[in-house]
Amino acid sequence: MRSAVDDLLSILDLEPLEHNLFRGMSPQVGWQRVFGGQVIGQALVAASRTVPQERSVHSLHGYFLRPGDPAVPIIYEVDRIRDGGSFTTRRVVAIQHGKPIFSVAASFQTFEDGLDHQAVMPDVPMPEDLPGEAELKEKFLAHAPEAVRRYWERDRPIELRPVDMTHYFSRSKLTPSQNVWVRASAALPDDPRIHSCVLAYASDMTLLDTSLFAHGTSVFDPKLQVASLDHAMWFHRPFRADEWLLYAEDSPSASGGRGFTRGSLFSRDGQLVASVAQEGLIRVRRERPKDSSASSPAD
Repeated sequence: MRSAVDDLLSILDLEPLEHNLFRGMSPQVGWQRVFGGQVIGQALVAASRTVPQERSVHSLHGYFLRPGDPAVPIIYEVDRIRDGGSFTTRRVVAIQHGKPIFSVAASFQTFEDGLDHQAVMPDVPMPEDLPGEAELKEKFLAHAPEAVRRYWERDRPIELRPVDMTHYFSRSKLTPSQNVWVRASAALPDDPRIHSCVLAYASDMTLLDTSLFAHGTSVFDPKLQVASLDHAMWFHRPFRADEWLLYAEDSPSASGGRGFTRGSLFSRDGQLVASVAQEGLIRVRRERPKDSSASSPAD
């Protein structure tokens, strides 16, 4: 029986069409739009296919331009911007219906030694000391909104183990930070590039939630319009995405209908393996007057 991780690996295994062109599919799980992490991961796969194997991604910077349609294949066009002595740069545009839905620049580097320092991992319980998904479902889902139940009951390729789940159910204004243990829910192949792409996929999960905690709400609030606007990621040290990583997240600012969030990913032994920054739309939907037939702005 195929697992959710098998399905994810299949989604990340892009079909080559011709030189610098690849095609990706989306899972048919009833979503109205393509998950942003999927597009990030697939775009990174497309870029990696054009880079020498000995060069690993060390950073990417992308913009979400339009919602993706899960029913339509995504075409990834790679621009080979630069092949230098140590660094390789690629730009990838994801296209549907003849229009770009996502654009990303990624840089790859040959391994080299250098100066080394890092931030300290937060002191939090290890994942084995926290409730597993089965226990979380039993404890929280009976009282959770329907949207929350649907999300957690779905078979997912990424296992999430929040250090504290109360943020998602509280209406109090809390500190906009959280810690979540994450990993692929089954073993992955040993290819480091696969682990980078899977982590890029997972990095879009839970991050924008953090900016809402200061306002006593969550991404499951039907009054909110929530979407990723951009995404940046830096890969610092080797890791495995099928082993537990602590995603330490905080949100320094929200303004203008946008929330800004940061994340640091640590291996369980305290190595800082990756950093993430994202700005997302967190717009409060305006209620249309009952006696008005005027339509709301599209954007």
